[in-house]
Amino acid sequence: MTTSEPGDAKRPTRRSSNPTVHDVALEAGVSPMTVSRVLSGGKNVRLEVQERVARAVETLGYHRNENARSLRPGHRSGLVGVTITNIANPYYAEMLRGVEEIASAHGRRILVGNSNEDADLEKQLVADFIGRRVEGLIVVPSSAGDAAHLQLERLGGVPVVLASRAVGGVSADTVLIDDVEGARTATAALLAEGHRRVAYLGQRSVFTGRRRLEGFTVAHEALELTPDEELIRVGQQDVGSAERAMTELLDLADPPTAVFSANNRNTVGAIRAIVARRRATAGTGAGGGGDDIRVAGFDSFDFADIAPVRLSIVDHDAGDLGRRAAAMLFDRLDGGAQPVEPRVLELPVTLRDLF
Repeated sequence: MTTSEPGDAKRPTRRSSNPTVHDVALEAGVSPMTVSRVLSGGKNVRLEVQERVARAVETLGYHRNENARSLRPGHRSGLVGVTITNIANPYYAEMLRGVEEIASAHGRRILVGNSNEDADLEKQLVADFIGRRVEGLIVVPSSAGDAAHLQLERLGGVPVVLASRAVGGVSADTVLIDDVEGARTATAALLAEGHRRVAYLGQRSVFTGRRRLEGFTVAHEALELTPDEELIRVGQQDVGSAERAMTELLDLADPPTAVFSANNRNTVGAIRAIVARRRATAGTGAGGGGDDIRVAGFDSFDFADIAPVRLSIVDHDAGDLGRRAAAMLFDRLDGGAQPVEPRVLELPVTLRDLF
């Protein structure tokens, strides 16, 4: 039996800045129940009636209230919450593209929040996502603070996958990059070229920064060398602060001949400082111009291949990081029997010379 509305005359249109199902029903000359059936797939509704409802929806600019739908018992929201730490970093755009690719294949959409490395903001974002009934979470954890808000019992059973960073006290599926080996390989390459004053630009406060500083140190220790603390700069959050840190290094009486930077923002900042110093000292015969300074950095960035320095990149696919994290999440959401223990996946990296 199909639903029809025989003899329904066109009723007066009731305009609204926020049209409802009842407004659509009035416009189409059908019942609200028929509108709901059409919007849910049109099963048992005549094609002519479906077309009238579609025209009414278009005329009124009606949008379904997905939040209200998600509150219905047993109804999935179709949403996955994703928090990142720096929306200005193109690296995370690639990661999000990977997450979205997998989410779309599973019929879901993503909501994105930027914590800006602020633990309190991250807590609020996660709470907001849970309030919107997300089915799962993918979180790049912030640098500091209590991470109890990411524990499964605090999330009401909503599964979470950690991306790029692990967090102490949080038992969850995690996708990491091989930070230690990547940093070790890049630093070892600089040392093999004969550099002995190799600077470090990065962070100690975040999980990835600590691991990459470890790799930097291990490469020195393999040659029975000790990194010079004078050449280590930590705490740079953006390109501007990295540029200032690199300028300080170039100002030293005995400046570094090479630098390893622990992320792409630090690499860009270092390159800017080196180029600025070259311009300032061009033709003056002054030292510390950075003409021959060697740079190796973790994570690629736009135009890295035409950077005006001798540059190597510890490269990996940020999109793959997003895809792997999303695949882990949907394995928990849509899969059958699941492993009890959380899984940790570490993705490999490659050192590429761009000169």
